[in-house]
Amino acid sequence: MTSQPDPKDNLQVIEALLEQLPAARPQLVVLPEACLCFGAGDKRQRELAELFQQGSMQQRLSELAAQHNIYLLAGTVPIIDQANQQKFSAASLLYGPDGQCLARYNKIHLFDVDVADSTKTYRESSWTEAGQEVVTVNTEFGVLGLAVCYDVRFAELFRALRDAGADVIALPSAFTKVTGAAHWHVLTRARAIEQQCALVAGAQVGVHANGRETYGHAVVIDAWGKLLSTCDGEQSPCLSTASVDLSKLDTIRKNIPVAKHFASSKKVIHESS
Repeated sequence: MTSQPDPKDNLQVIEALLEQLPAARPQLVVLPEACLCFGAGDKRQRELAELFQQGSMQQRLSELAAQHNIYLLAGTVPIIDQANQQKFSAASLLYGPDGQCLARYNKIHLFDVDVADSTKTYRESSWTEAGQEVVTVNTEFGVLGLAVCYDVRFAELFRALRDAGADVIALPSAFTKVTGAAHWHVLTRARAIEQQCALVAGAQVGVHANGRETYGHAVVIDAWGKLLSTCDGEQSPCLSTASVDLSKLDTIRKNIPVAKHFASSKKVIHESS
């Protein structure tokens, strides 16, 4: 998606994309980071922020999940827990086929960096409260682990998701065009290969209302690191779908027992230190 500042405009795009879904069920749909509001600055996100499980944005996302009988991961939505707080959480919200909110993950690693692009300086922590919890949730297709965008650079979080039982990891994102061109495909495939999990990443793409440029290339990657599906870098909106055979996870993990070896190496490192 090339999300705009007005949630109503973005919801119209999401509704049109959902009408194009294949018939297979169960199905997971991963929207990009900041899917309902992007390109108006963090102050605007705070103005739109809703109390958790209250508000029109969350209500509409719930309705769409139920209408299409899908698991719908709303990339991130600005959520507050007290009406008077300045900062909001960049919350990934998972809705089940019955419309119920099954999980909330608050983005842990905030994008406070300098990039050689037109925006130059990013300070996400100015308005966003960092999350504190690793989140997984049981679904019909297995255990889903949740991460967001910049999190992909921190392998420790993905190891924690695997340790918590994750079979699939969802990564809604809004990578910059510069960092995406350099690192996006390497990082997403690496995390899938390391943790022997399927990875599904929605993505923002194009030039947004405030001039920020995002990379796109939404991907579906299997636990062997194979790219199953992707959106073209410049096309928006774009729907990329793939069928993932999760029955292969056991074979991959048995043949290359990374988790077992990692546990052994941790013990050695701990004892030697």
